[in-house]
Amino acid sequence: MKSKRFLWILIFSLFPQLSSAQNYLGDFSSSADIGPVKHKGLTLYNSKDQIYRLSGSGSNIWFDKDEFHFTYKKLSGNFILRTRAKFIGEGVDPHRKLGWMVRTTTEPSAAMVCATVHGDGLTSIQYRKKEGTHIEEVKCPINAPDIIQLERRGRSFFMSVATYGNPFWTVEIPDFDFPVEMLAGLFVCSHNADIVEKAEFANVRIVIPPDTKFTPYNDYIGSHLEIMEIQTGARKILYSAPNSIQAPNWTPDNKTLIFNSEGLIYRFDLSDNKIDVLPTDFANRNNNDHVLSFDGTMLGISSSSGEAQYGSIVYTVPVNGGIPKRITPLGPSYLHGWSPDGKWLTYTGRRNDKYNIYKILSNGKGDEIKLTDQPTLDDGSEYTPNGKFIYFNSARTGSMELWRMLPDGSHQEQLTDDELQNWFPHISPDGKWVVFLSYLPEVDAQDHPFYKQVYLRKIPLDGGRPKVVAYLYGGQGSINVPSWSPDSRYIAFISNSKID
Repeated sequence: MKSKRFLWILIFSLFPQLSSAQNYLGDFSSSADIGPVKHKGLTLYNSKDQIYRLSGSGSNIWFDKDEFHFTYKKLSGNFILRTRAKFIGEGVDPHRKLGWMVRTTTEPSAAMVCATVHGDGLTSIQYRKKEGTHIEEVKCPINAPDIIQLERRGRSFFMSVATYGNPFWTVEIPDFDFPVEMLAGLFVCSHNADIVEKAEFANVRIVIPPDTKFTPYNDYIGSHLEIMEIQTGARKILYSAPNSIQAPNWTPDNKTLIFNSEGLIYRFDLSDNKIDVLPTDFANRNNNDHVLSFDGTMLGISSSSGEAQYGSIVYTVPVNGGIPKRITPLGPSYLHGWSPDGKWLTYTGRRNDKYNIYKILSNGKGDEIKLTDQPTLDDGSEYTPNGKFIYFNSARTGSMELWRMLPDGSHQEQLTDDELQNWFPHISPDGKWVVFLSYLPEVDAQDHPFYKQVYLRKIPLDGGRPKVVAYLYGGQGSINVPSWSPDSRYIAFISNSKID
């Protein structure tokens, strides 16, 4: 049985256009027409691009019964469903529908809730709280959003939608008396029994968050290593692990991603997807603050493998591994930047219970130099490729915002100022863009926790209005370190979910 399954997976990886409702469904387990549709629907999954294409008919999803095409799997407890969706073709009926749906059964009159975008742009969360009753809805003020998210949290469902580039608009519908296990998936409905409509779903993510009683930095869930094309927002999962992997660096030779997991440093080969350990000798308690030199010959790491009273210490090793050389005399110290000429390292250091930004010669000689001096947290320092500025994030104004300064610490200038908490500025190799992590306002300005709904956003190098480039579940460990591809086309990052 295993060999037969492997053969099918091999076939579909070589010929992704063959993936259909009758065989491989990606993250889903079933595909079916709900109700007495006139024309059979179909689900196609392109495993290369990780895109789903659904076609289906059906008279409507409304009143006390539904007709549509549904691709789904069973989910239990809390979950978050997210995609970037669009209709294929002009369509016939302005009320054709696509989106996410959660149902109790496949019966046409089943209790359900769905995040729905219509062909004319009307968007709403529609729901039938009990089997056989008429659907209710709450309409959204955003017309024709393409980012669609449906979340189950306890007895509530949340619909969040956005036009790509903008933050979510969210509404909560409470008091669903639904069973623990539900059918959850993508749908398309033509709203015309005689017509078949088509829809495309990209960046599909099914997120299972941690249990509510999990302990941060002690309990972990799974991880997806992802890359994303900045211009288009197209994402691809390269590797998934049931444990915590964090903070991918992209090597300047475009061959490898480097990340940390459970104290060790790993290499992911982009040509064959193979993973091996990057040897760091005695340093086996490495954290997610590791940085490559601009020439790609050296790796700086932050590790608690040295003197216990200091905690994290900065070391350097050759890019292929070796015995770490200690750089910072004091700790805790968390590495974030390497100067383009290779001479300086910048890092966040806790001294006298205050976290500020320091720099030190990369050969470990000389004293550390304090660049910022604030009672609040300064973090995430990174040089621009021309060495002119150091970018960083600071909570000195009451919220976490992006700043920059000259390499000697002078002329400190604020770049962002909005309702989100902004962390870890990363400058593209061509020196044009800054990508950073943004938490929602309810997260404390000086905290960067795991397992939150966050955005990756970008601004021009000199500042400007932030644009969302990725909607994800993550936070700590997602993008702590420089992770641009050398051609400035892609970034690498980690998203999170429980993974069986």
